[in-house]
Amino acid sequence: MESPRHDNGCVGIRVSCGICPRKCHLAEGAVGDCQARRNVGGRIVPLAYGRPCAVALDPIEKKPLFHFLPGATALSLGMAGCNLHCRNCQNADISQASPTEIPAENLPPGALVSLMDRTETRVVAYTYTEPFVAFEYVRDCARAVRATGGFNVLVSAGYVNPGPLAELIPHLDAANIDLKTMSDEGYHTMCGARRDPVLETLRALARSPVILEVTNLVIPGFNDAERDLADWCAFVADDLGVDVPVHFSRFFPRHRLADRPPTPLATLRRAAEIARDHGLRNVYCGNVDDEAVTLCPVCGTDLIRRVGFTVLSNALVNGRCHACGQKIYGRF
Repeated sequence: MESPRHDNGCVGIRVSCGICPRKCHLAEGAVGDCQARRNVGGRIVPLAYGRPCAVALDPIEKKPLFHFLPGATALSLGMAGCNLHCRNCQNADISQASPTEIPAENLPPGALVSLMDRTETRVVAYTYTEPFVAFEYVRDCARAVRATGGFNVLVSAGYVNPGPLAELIPHLDAANIDLKTMSDEGYHTMCGARRDPVLETLRALARSPVILEVTNLVIPGFNDAERDLADWCAFVADDLGVDVPVHFSRFFPRHRLADRPPTPLATLRRAAEIARDHGLRNVYCGNVDDEAVTLCPVCGTDLIRRVGFTVLSNALVNGRCHACGQKIYGRF
């Protein structure tokens, strides 16, 4: 019997990718919207498996993670492709490209463990683009890292289906999720995506043992109105918890928003005020030169002081305030 032939001329079985809410329905040989997953013989294959296009040693604070092993170095991996198409993407040269087009390292999970040994790192971060488009590789690496006693960090836009997320969570130690706006229309116009799957990802992580932090890149004319910021802060406080750290990051002109001005510092500081007004206890401004201080939520004592990605001092004792003994959210 002749194999079924489809409208794009490919021969084979159409299959749906189950990683993200797009659920791309792919003919044999076709690739998904993310450019990183292909139907090969009726099975969805991640094109970047074992082939990160970016490998670097970063401060954990760069992720940004301020409440997970302050001062640690993260061995960071990025894979080409992304299931969002953000107009402001700072890594568009790799996020909007196929793994077949970008030079890459040969780094299967076993080799990653060897690289951890050579670089004397305990933390691996899956970052730079969207890790979930290389889900199988990230999962297998995370398992290998955990088997060594190391730590796994996820930096993601959170646009993923519940199944893959639930499969990865047991192997994660910390995550920073970029919640771009509380507007579904805003997600559509800025990223070509929907809001609600991201909210569900955040809720699932907040219910788990994973140390969660949330970032909002504040873009002039997009999500910087006081109502937008208040809605964002209310969601974090009500659905995730007041102890979850939040980062309001300064936007700089990038990609398709190259003609938009940087975020005024006053806007970031106002966002931080709104967050504190909503009861959020760990509030930071990013992409600025200001000192970032972690305060005890009970007695107000300075606990961790940072400038940029550098930790200047850490006065925690076994994860607690040295002055009053209050347990601080995170892993220290």
